[in-house]
Amino acid sequence: MQTPDNWQKSSFSGGGDGNACVELATTPHTVHLRESDDPAIQLVTTPTPLAHLLHGIRSGGFQGV
Repeated sequence: MQTPDNWQKSSFSGGGDGNACVELATTPHTVHLRESDDPAIQLVTTPTPLAHLLHGIRSGGFQGV
């Protein structure tokens, strides 16, 4: 698996060092997500499933689950 080097920090993290936030990076075929306080653990997916997850979150589709 290709390791990304273009990590982007969430704009909601507050910008300071030590803030817990989600970071995201991409490779040509995958999307990587990690928590800034434990960057060794990564979730890896592809754009389509991630888009479905985000749509479900935004539309409230996971309430009561």
